Amino acid sequence: MAQRVTDFWKRKTLAEMDQDEWESLCDGCGLCCLQKLEDEDDPQAIYYTRIACKLLDRKSCQCSNYANRRQQVPDCIQLTPKDAEDFGWLPPTCGYRLVAEGEDLPPWHHLVCGDRQAVHHSGISQSGRMLAEDSVAEDDWEEHIIFRVG
Repeated sequence: MAQRVTDFWKRKTLAEMDQDEWESLCDGCGLCCLQKLEDEDDPQAIYYTRIACKLLDRKSCQCSNYANRRQQVPDCIQLTPKDAEDFGWLPPTCGYRLVAEGEDLPPWHHLVCGDRQAVHHSGISQSGRMLAEDSVAEDDWEEHIIFRVG
């Protein structure tokens, strides 16, 4: 089967992608915008909670103020191609992480299937299952861990 011209993530390195291509790798799952916990005894482990950043729309899994997010959430991490070596903290389903690791995008990714809602229909996102950041005391975040990476 011939490779589609649109499969740029198979032909280009992250550094070769233009801004639109780079941004399109995001599958819209919102998992990177969930609050995370680190384990003092295991610094490689990152625990994702179902507690959403205050800017994350908990239904659409989109940032409500993407352009200005770093002003409102100073510790918001800006992903860039030069940081690809450090993408191990991202979920294993993340398009950025997969491409950085030389893997293909999953069948439900919108660049593969053409449907931006597929990430939600497949159950990858936490759409409708997240809690507001201000609804849970930080001391109770451990009770809302949903998965671990690392």
